[in-house]
Amino acid sequence: MANKKGSFDEVEKLLQEIGGKIEELIAKGAELGGEAKGEVERKIEELRQNKESIHQEFKNRRGDFEKKYDEKKVSASPFFKKSGGHFKDGINELLQGFKAIFK
Repeated sequence: MANKKGSFDEVEKLLQEIGGKIEELIAKGAELGGEAKGEVERKIEELRQNKESIHQEFKNRRGDFEKKYDEKKVSASPFFKKSGGHFKDGINELLQGFKAIFK
């Protein structure tokens, strides 16, 4: 999950950078005049709407992923515990084998 959280954090950071760039465009658009200003403002509004929808989609997908991960983690937990016991038994058998070889 740590890797997945890191991936989500990277995407969230990217979305924040995009938001920052949109704000820069807004500032530059305010400096323009005439017809170009109207077009830039229209494009900025489109970008802002897209940013908001992408951010909402990101939050929804992150929530879905975390919910599914938690469900799978709960259902797989007994198998991990059982496998951990088998792993310990295997290590003990290997140690016994090495002891037998070196005696």
